[in-house]
Amino acid sequence: MLSAGFLATRSARQSGGALALRRSLASQAGSTRSSGGSVWRSRRWQRTAVAVSASLGLGGYVVYNYDTAYLVAASMQRCAVAAKVTCQVTWDYYRNFPGLPSDSDDSAFGSEELERIRAARSAVHLRSAERVRQALMKNGGVYIKLGQHIGAMQYVLPAEWCTTMQPLQDQNTASSLDDVDRVVYRDLGQHVAELFSEFDPAPIGVASLAQVHRAVLRETGEEVAVKVQHPMVRTYSDIDIATVSVMFEFIHSVFPDFKFMWLSAEMKGSLPVELDFRNDKSNAEQVEWNFAARPDIPLAVPKMIRASERVLIMEYVNGRRCDDLLYLRQHAIDPAEVSCEIGRVFAEMTFVHGFLHCDPHPGNLFVRPRDRRQTTHGHNFDLVLLDHGLYRRLSPRFRYEYAEMWHALMRGDTPKIKYWSRRLSGSDLYVLFSTILTGQDWSAIEAKALARSTQPAKFNVGSMIKQQPDILRQITDVLSAVPPVLLLVLKTNDLLRMVDQKLFADQPLPVQQHAQLRTWMRISHYCLVAIRDARAADITHSGSRVGLLQTVSRMGRLALNWLSFWFHDYALATYSAVLAVEDALIRWRVRTAR
Repeated sequence: MLSAGFLATRSARQSGGALALRRSLASQAGSTRSSGGSVWRSRRWQRTAVAVSASLGLGGYVVYNYDTAYLVAASMQRCAVAAKVTCQVTWDYYRNFPGLPSDSDDSAFGSEELERIRAARSAVHLRSAERVRQALMKNGGVYIKLGQHIGAMQYVLPAEWCTTMQPLQDQNTASSLDDVDRVVYRDLGQHVAELFSEFDPAPIGVASLAQVHRAVLRETGEEVAVKVQHPMVRTYSDIDIATVSVMFEFIHSVFPDFKFMWLSAEMKGSLPVELDFRNDKSNAEQVEWNFAARPDIPLAVPKMIRASERVLIMEYVNGRRCDDLLYLRQHAIDPAEVSCEIGRVFAEMTFVHGFLHCDPHPGNLFVRPRDRRQTTHGHNFDLVLLDHGLYRRLSPRFRYEYAEMWHALMRGDTPKIKYWSRRLSGSDLYVLFSTILTGQDWSAIEAKALARSTQPAKFNVGSMIKQQPDILRQITDVLSAVPPVLLLVLKTNDLLRMVDQKLFADQPLPVQQHAQLRTWMRISHYCLVAIRDARAADITHSGSRVGLLQTVSRMGRLALNWLSFWFHDYALATYSAVLAVEDALIRWRVRTAR
């Protein structure tokens, strides 16, 4: 009994001790949990305080540096738009653009299979071009300018890309009147209401970089046109140009045959000049001085009154775009005369002055009706040249080589074409370079059809792709090899051809053929002038010895040079006169038939 009681007592004591131990441990655990919860709650409040402080700091920075913050955010958004469309287009071409068979395995494909492949390629071109156009319109400014440049590259890109981009010539968003007033005040130190007694709030023209308003100067009462740059174009220009360069480099890394980096390089060189309107003023004054000695050419350049970096005030000129055929008919202006004078102006710039306007689209070429009896040039219109931001100076050596190239093309002289093509383009692809330069098929050039009354076959990228699948790669090879100044000359030629097509759109086919021939005759005349002047300069400065015999020799060579020029030029003038008579007869027959 005792032992049993002792054991019971010891058991009770042990169980009591165990219970006490468990209570002690539970108490410690509760204390630990309480301590841990306090620490966690403390850290949570610390994190909340840091987040709130950071948010308040960022908000304060945005409030006090709103312009910088907005610029950063907007630039990132523009870059994101460009990056997104670049990736979409690259992926689309990578996954869905089928290859065409080479000459060796062409027989393995039937005609239906080839047509299916070409249709699939055309769909990718069209889909990608539309995506890019939407992105360019969303970003605006420099990107619209890029799209306009692409739309004019008919000798390089598939038709789907060119036709999709061409509407960008007229799809530009106008800046608000408040934005215009802010730009005018920042550049000229006066508000619009202080400078002008009248200011039309609706712009008469909106371009990718600027817009133009009609106004009346308060100080003199003179009617003027005010060209004002869009407020954010200059702000975004650097980042936009850099983004375009990165886009092109990325595409080139995926498709090594893509060699259009020259396009971004050209934008990088041209845009800063175009964005400074003081260059417009100096270029316009230079052109006016160049043509002062040619009163027979109906060229008018608006008088430049005042210029700053982003604002240009100039004479207001009444008129319409040169391709407005209804306006021309209402004022009895012959589209053929307009075409001829546009050609003379730009041939004079290219081959004689060496100072070339490189953006001659119809929006920059206006026609102003005149009374023939009150003009020195004998036409019933003036050709008004606008937008003088983009010019290139052509060296005497370039003008001479370019003239020799055209002269060889007119004669269909293949050895000379090869030689001068190599000198100009730095490439052996003389056939392709000749077709790009003239816009005509090589078969017409080789057959000497440019200077005959037959209509030469026109160069068409789409048809050449069917005959030669890698033609686009060859074209990019040529354009990546030529000097930058020649790229702009080629672009100018293409724009002038587009203007001619619009001016003769409703004319009978024989008249269109004769118009093309007169274009070749006019180019030939100016080529002869450039060659004559270059050879005369070489003869005059040749030799270091001065004596009677050397002087007589030089005089004889100069005389032969001039006689050769006059002989060939007289033949061209006679041929042009015959074509003009034939055109008059054709028009008379058309009128009497009606």
